Amino acid sequence: MLPRSFWKEVMAAAPGDSGLSKLQFAPFSSALDVGFWHELTQRKLNEYRLDEAPKDIKGYYYNGDSHGLPARLTLEFSAFDMSAPTPAHCCPAVGTLFNTNTLEAFKAADKKLLLEQAADEIWEAIKSGAALKNPVLLNKFLLLTFADLKKYHFYYWFCFPALCLPESIPLIQGPVGLDQRFSPKQIQALERAYDDLCQTEGVPALPYFLIKYDENMVLVSLLKHYSDFFQDQRTKIMIGVYDPCNLAQHPGWPLRNLLVLAAHRWSSSFQSVEVLCFRDRTMQGVRDIAHSIVFEVKLPEMAFSPDCPKAVGWEKNQKGGMGPRMVNLSECMDPKRLAESSVDLNLKLMCWRLVPTLDLDKVVCVKCLLLGAGTLGCNVARTLTGWGVRHITFVDNANISYSNPVRQPLYEFEDCLAGGKPKALAAADRLQKIFPGVNARGFNMSIPMPGHPVNFSSVTLEQARKDVEQLEQLIESHDVVFLLMDTRESRWLPAVIAASKRKLVINAALGFDTFVVMRHGLKKPKQQGAGDLCPGHHVAPADLLGSSLFANIPGYKLGCYFCNDVVAPGDSTRDRTLDQQCTVSRPGLAMIAGALAVELMVSVLQHPEGGYAIASSSDDRMNEPPTSLGLVPHQIRGFLSRFDNVLPVSLAFDKCTACSSKVLDQYEREGFNFLAKVFNSSHSFLEDLTGLTLLHQETQAAEPTQQLLNPANMEKLDKKGKFQPKQWQGMAKGPLVRHRILHLHMPPADWSTSCPPQAPPPLFSVAQSSACSH
Repeated sequence: MLPRSFWKEVMAAAPGDSGLSKLQFAPFSSALDVGFWHELTQRKLNEYRLDEAPKDIKGYYYNGDSHGLPARLTLEFSAFDMSAPTPAHCCPAVGTLFNTNTLEAFKAADKKLLLEQAADEIWEAIKSGAALKNPVLLNKFLLLTFADLKKYHFYYWFCFPALCLPESIPLIQGPVGLDQRFSPKQIQALERAYDDLCQTEGVPALPYFLIKYDENMVLVSLLKHYSDFFQDQRTKIMIGVYDPCNLAQHPGWPLRNLLVLAAHRWSSSFQSVEVLCFRDRTMQGVRDIAHSIVFEVKLPEMAFSPDCPKAVGWEKNQKGGMGPRMVNLSECMDPKRLAESSVDLNLKLMCWRLVPTLDLDKVVCVKCLLLGAGTLGCNVARTLTGWGVRHITFVDNANISYSNPVRQPLYEFEDCLAGGKPKALAAADRLQKIFPGVNARGFNMSIPMPGHPVNFSSVTLEQARKDVEQLEQLIESHDVVFLLMDTRESRWLPAVIAASKRKLVINAALGFDTFVVMRHGLKKPKQQGAGDLCPGHHVAPADLLGSSLFANIPGYKLGCYFCNDVVAPGDSTRDRTLDQQCTVSRPGLAMIAGALAVELMVSVLQHPEGGYAIASSSDDRMNEPPTSLGLVPHQIRGFLSRFDNVLPVSLAFDKCTACSSKVLDQYEREGFNFLAKVFNSSHSFLEDLTGLTLLHQETQAAEPTQQLLNPANMEKLDKKGKFQPKQWQGMAKGPLVRHRILHLHMPPADWSTSCPPQAPPPLFSVAQSSACSH
């Protein structure tokens, strides 16, 4: 049913008169599809942002609605694509969108000025003749909007500019049905002529057209051909309008500007004109245009008027008053989709002012594998969802205990009952309840570790094989691997697999009041050669002097979690006291380290070279950051007791027990057979393989000479400028022994060229040999 305000606008018949003495028009009623608001939301977030400049949009209207429906101008999701096709049998309308950034700007917009500007454009098109060539210009509309994207409240106000003639338009002959003026034969001829012209022009409908008819024929032509079309005085002339109104006594809004055009350009040729309000309805498969109406009006004289006529057109609201409308889509949206859009909203707002170059797709689409669903795993997962990451997988073999929920935010008290739920499964389930848009999975499985034998029986060996295969599949199917486990040795196997598969690894480990967050060096693709340092490779001593000791180290030369070790990982869980069995760290430490781990991943993804990005160090804090989010460090080492962080950089160690070429080659060549040897053997197996055993032996052999480097035992420089302690004579002088001797007296990392001359220069980086606790 039509609203009462609609009838007030169109019904103004003179008292006691069976017909209308003055022509009245049925206004457009705006109809905005939900898809339009969705598209506006996406464009506002991703494209327009803070831009309030006018935007071109398009809509359409239809002349075949059933009786009782208002004349609707419809905007759909395709309204922003000016090249999008208009739906079949519909007429296009072009418009301008004014989208404001605030509700206050929406209210303060100068509606009168906007209407006057639109009217001037229509009037100019009429005077210049552009409207004859492109009649769509007569059907312009304005849309003023404000989108509250937090609440999904959309405020809007339509304007359908219509020029007003100097005086009311008198009816010479009131509206009658087309079937009362045309014979069935003429109606059929009109249908064919109109369809043929639409087909010729390649359009679904013609907004305006000319009709010439007599008893034997009906011709239809375009407005731009009016001069030739009006020459034959023997035929009757009629102008046609594609009419979205279905009222028997009133034409629709599109006729208003056509009559102004006719009065301005043709009133000098004739004083009245017949009008056909063309209505084309199909019901039950039968096409019918007989309900179209025909009437005759007197045209006022305005052929020489230079000024733009007065204009009207702002749409009334639902209450019939002059004011905007509001639609609340939060009530009709799928709550899951609403949550998804709200999560994306906060992220996309970053791109408006703060980080315009932020590539959110790289973050949202990344697939993250979290090895460990404890304190670190829970905090990492929550931060990942804050960044909009949609694919998160947990791996853990423990059950939730009573001490967990207070430190691990994905669990609650009920999860601890009856022995506790599996952590990985419970974490995935809770994460989906927090954010239904995330694809979270959990795997309750163990990760085989060095020094933890699996050869007790064929069953345990086969189970270890299955665990390794599943872990390999999980790492292969994800983009980033987070190492968040409790023990050092549990990180070894995923570190080896990820290095072999060239996956980005983010590692986080906690002490009592210290933590380390780091990215593993990403090996070069296999076709480009090995990524770690070649055996025997040495950096020139001159390159290692000064504060730029570790400057410009590319990602493929960076070390992993095990590169700072000179011993292989082994069973660290044996003979632990209670305080060593539990996580004893300051409660806020895991949240800090977990957040930094995720932020490090995001910064790496934003870098053009990704995991191969050159590592930033503490010395780079005052330099231009390499990404829009800032630095891309190798490591972040935090000291909560001092509330301080440092950003060290370490090179890959050619004797690393996890990422060296010897270990990776053995793993890729022998697979599980090699891994089983590692699991079932002591730490000496990896140390023998990588050369650490030989390094230990030569270092121990060199220990008696430590005192020899005391200045009291030094002689003067020889002729070649080298130190020649007397005690070196007769001792082993192999390069590795001398290498390790000098390393034992290596100066600290902040050693510079100002060091005293007697200090021996380092021959390789601190990172390659200095063990550090995590």
